[in-house]
Amino acid sequence: ATRKRIEVFPPFLNLRMAWNEGINFGLPFGGPGFLIALSLAISAALAWWGLRRGGAAALGAGLAAGGAVGNALDRALYGAVADFLNMSCCGFDNPYAFNAADIAVFAGVALIALKA
Repeated sequence: ATRKRIEVFPPFLNLRMAWNEGINFGLPFGGPGFLIALSLAISAALAWWGLRRGGAAALGAGLAAGGAVGNALDRALYGAVADFLNMSCCGFDNPYAFNAADIAVFAGVALIALKA
């Protein structure tokens, strides 16, 4: 649920505090324990794969795994992921918030898709 909103550079950058208790876009799935275990298992497999491939694959895997572990740490400490960044543009009001760990996951997966 969104708690506070600070317009930093509207509409391009806003701070919106929200606690994500589900998976992507707040969709419910399992509980915090299940999501933590799933994140850690996927991160370990991704790190192992990236280390075996090397190069851009290793960097992408490290970014994605690191972001996933960061979100898992939020779940372990707070029972939910702290999302606080919101970006909108061009007449589209994005209702969702995300965090720096989500950026790392996205950048890592994009790097893997483009280079690996």
